[in-house]
Amino acid sequence: MSIMERVKLTFTMAGRILNEVISFFVFTILDVLDFLLCYIYRVIDFIVEAEWKPCYCSSVKQTITSSGTILVSESKIVCLTSSSSSGNKLQLEEISDTLYTRSSLVSEVSKSTMNELKRLKLENAAPILKRGTLRSTFTVNSSIVEMLQGKIGGLKSNIVPRWSDCDCKTCNSWTASSKDSLFVHVDGAKENVQENVIFIHGFISSSEFWTETVFPNFTKATKSKYRLFAVDLLGFGRSPKPNESLYTLREHLDMIEKSVLEPYNVKSFHIVAHSLGCILALALAVKHPALIKSLTLLAPPYFPTPKGEEATQYMMRRIAPRRVWPVIAFGASLACWYEHVSRTICLLICKNHRLWEFLTKLITRNRIRTYLVDGFCCHTHNAAWHTLHNIICGTAGKIEGYLDMVKNRLKGEVTVIHGEDDELIPVECSYNVQSRVPRARVNVVKNKDHITIVVGRQQAFARELEEIWNNNSTSN
Repeated sequence: MSIMERVKLTFTMAGRILNEVISFFVFTILDVLDFLLCYIYRVIDFIVEAEWKPCYCSSVKQTITSSGTILVSESKIVCLTSSSSSGNKLQLEEISDTLYTRSSLVSEVSKSTMNELKRLKLENAAPILKRGTLRSTFTVNSSIVEMLQGKIGGLKSNIVPRWSDCDCKTCNSWTASSKDSLFVHVDGAKENVQENVIFIHGFISSSEFWTETVFPNFTKATKSKYRLFAVDLLGFGRSPKPNESLYTLREHLDMIEKSVLEPYNVKSFHIVAHSLGCILALALAVKHPALIKSLTLLAPPYFPTPKGEEATQYMMRRIAPRRVWPVIAFGASLACWYEHVSRTICLLICKNHRLWEFLTKLITRNRIRTYLVDGFCCHTHNAAWHTLHNIICGTAGKIEGYLDMVKNRLKGEVTVIHGEDDELIPVECSYNVQSRVPRARVNVVKNKDHITIVVGRQQAFARELEEIWNNNSTSN
């Protein structure tokens, strides 16, 4: 080993150690801050809204309520029934345990106390169980109970934004519509449609990630043949942002089907998805394998779970490693580990996004378009928090099964594109996909990261998509 290589190795190790030490102190402070913010928000919520919504710091409570019965097993809602004469019943909903099980200094210190309180509560409830009042009861986080109670009762979505969410016309444009569907940008062929393409954006983004980049770069021939759909996912952009939604995989898929497949009578389609959208794309492909003509995934977050690990918790640690560097990993850690810190960030950024857009235009003298800022800011904390946990973390144990279904049942081409410099979702994820679907073609683009895999190379990306679609159109 040369002297230069030894020096480089020494600096690398020193940098890692420094990152570890600084991260420990920073995240310890954040653990305490999140604990304090929990009580601060309870007081403010009560003052402003005359009630406080339960958070995932709340203790568990019995799930047998006056409005219905909720039976749970670990992190899964097994059965949801109504006590009303209509007999409403919701199908299985899976809630990620990462919502309410995130180890921290504060949580570890208080865990023994909470376990003791839980034991005493169960002992007090034992006589009731013996009398046969309940056949079987479980416990679940109270925040989940509150939201599901609204669904049991058939309550209409609360369309009034919370005080900490933005109340501008853009963010709340969905409240003016009588349709309970996603915002869908439709481009391309209007008559004699030969093919359909559905674009699904990633986390805290919007349809503009596609419409402001690749859509203008498609050729006239492509736009005369293909009908292009770019959706704002539930809770993002100009789509509905219901306060009581848990933003589960089922809810996201149902809204895509209800907003695109059904109203536009889509009988077959290509899918293009980025980051978190790749999970929804795989789930959609598994649900409709005969309809899929091609599947293009950009930076898919697939980390195979080691034996003995809990898939949801392992995924959370991989995408949010509680490190201050790189910056994008620090941001992911804030969003994933801290319910109240992330709500504060949404309060400062999303509620005041018009100010940030103005400053961006002022500083750049209006020389750049702000669609990335728009997509980043136009969501609620409730939507981002639940989508992150219930989609990215909550589906971690399902991805292998989805990929096996894609390998065995999907006839169309599978293409995986990844930026070589992606610090959020490493390139290994794309090769992990290929290991489960050997025929998948992996394209690693040099000097591109999680965002610039599209932004900045939109013309080249448009040509790649056109080639994929044309190849599969010919073969089918």
